[in-house]
Amino acid sequence: MHLVESGGGLVQSGGSLTLSCTASGFAFEQYTIGWFRRAPGKEREGVSCIRSSDDSTYYADSVKGRFTISVDNAKNTVHLRMNSLKPEDTAVYFCAADRLGPPLTSAGILTMLEMDFHSWGQGTQVTVSS
Repeated sequence: MHLVESGGGLVQSGGSLTLSCTASGFAFEQYTIGWFRRAPGKEREGVSCIRSSDDSTYYADSVKGRFTISVDNAKNTVHLRMNSLKPEDTAVYFCAADRLGPPLTSAGILTMLEMDFHSWGQGTQVTVSS
């Protein structure tokens, strides 16, 4: 199982970036794919994830309304479109995958923890200047 992130870079506050995570070595459409980030001096936190089987999604409160996650099963790729970026979005962004991922409740996916994912990419740096 192999995950490769791309699309990171330097952008001004208010700008946009799209991160991509391309996967290989597993049945992509059966997995949950997520994005985490680690800001300087902080713990890694869950940002967003999507279940490829039914497109159920999760967004952290800090990114709701600004970030959009989508999946292209034909290309084994998940995209994270990030709009209205803020300096506090500066972090290394990691792609992660798991056969199960976070639990799906009747209210949707309510949490996203590192322990829910067992395959990780190397990360891509996103820097938002003020």
